Amino acid sequence: MSKSKFEELVAAIKVNDLLKKEKEMEEEKKSNTIIWIFAVIGVIAAIAGIAYAVYLYFTPDYLEDFEEDFDDDFDDDFFEEEADEDTDNNEA
Repeated sequence: MSKSKFEELVAAIKVNDLLKKEKEMEEEKKSNTIIWIFAVIGVIAAIAGIAYAVYLYFTPDYLEDFEEDFDDDFDDDFFEEEADEDTDNNEA
């Protein structure tokens, strides 16, 4: 093999290596973009979750208070009626 053909072969290999590296860099950029997109979505989801947890912690539970008041009134009336029936039965 002559020196010029050898140099051409080496040059062709170098060009081929450069093209492969360029393709790899493009693929790496695509994968980096996808990773960044998922990272941003994850951060937004985390912030939303924290905001929701804080909202639940600081929001008073009005329904629970309403149910407790209703249960207390019902229980008092029921026991008063039983007591009235017992006193009526004892008098007779």
